[in-house]
Amino acid sequence: MPASWTDVRSWILERNPDLTDLDQETDIIETRIINSLQFVELVLYVEELRGTMLQSNEVDLDAFRTLKGIEKNFLHV
Repeated sequence: MPASWTDVRSWILERNPDLTDLDQETDIIETRIINSLQFVELVLYVEELRGTMLQSNEVDLDAFRTLKGIEKNFLHV
């Protein structure tokens, strides 16, 4: 089964025990759900999910702002 935004949501929820749910439209950068150190881990996790490395020009902060955006930009390759 292909990876989706729900896989990324589960990953984020595991790292944020105070967070009980996460909508696919929530800006995870603006709300500081993902901090700068976690962002690097998130990029690596997305690479793992899609099975290929991201090119440096693909790692744009705006592409990672929401779960829906992550799925659109990286998981439907």
